Amino acid sequence: MFSKTRVTEPGPRNQPTSDQTEPPRSLDADYDLPAAAPSSPRARLAPSVLSSDLTVTGNIRTEGDIQVEGNVEGDIRAHQLVVGDSATIRGEIVAEEIVVNGRVIGRVRGLKVRLSATARVEGDIIHKTIAIESGAHFEGSVQRQEDPLANGVTPKLAPPSARPAGNANAQNGGKPAGAGE
Repeated sequence: MFSKTRVTEPGPRNQPTSDQTEPPRSLDADYDLPAAAPSSPRARLAPSVLSSDLTVTGNIRTEGDIQVEGNVEGDIRAHQLVVGDSATIRGEIVAEEIVVNGRVIGRVRGLKVRLSATARVEGDIIHKTIAIESGAHFEGSVQRQEDPLANGVTPKLAPPSARPAGNANAQNGGKPAGAGE
C-alpha cells in the first residue's frame, strides 16, 4: 500500500500521494523518522542553541528544546535542556529531560536527569529518574518525586541532620532551657 523511497534515489515517485505538499527535506535531515501528524500538539523542531560566546542575563522559557553552550544567569524552563561542556548556568533549570555536561549552580528539576562525566552541579536535584556517570561532580541533595514539574513549586529540602522543633538552646543564646541568668 505504501512504499518508502530514499532521498538519494533519482526520479519521481510512481504514484502521487496527498503528502506531496510537504516541503522538501534537506539532505542532513533524519528522514527515517515519521513526520509529525498535523493533529499532533507540537512538531519536533531542532533545538535552539545558545553558543559559547553568548551570555544571557534573565530567564528563558520555551516549549521546545534548548542547548546551552554559553553562560546564563537566570532560570531556564524548557521541554528538553542540554547543558553543553562549556556552559555555565546560574539559576534554576526545569525540563522534562535534562542532560548536564557543563556547570549548573542552582536547583535542577526534571523528569529525567542525566549528569555526564564532565558535569559540575552545585545545588539540589529533584527528579523522577536520574543517572549520574562516573566522574560527575555533584554537591547538593537529591530528591525523587513522582512529578517534579508539578506547579513549579517544590518544598525546600530538609537539612541532613534535622533538629527537634523544641530546641530552646537556639532561643536562649546557647544556654540550656531553664538555666538561670
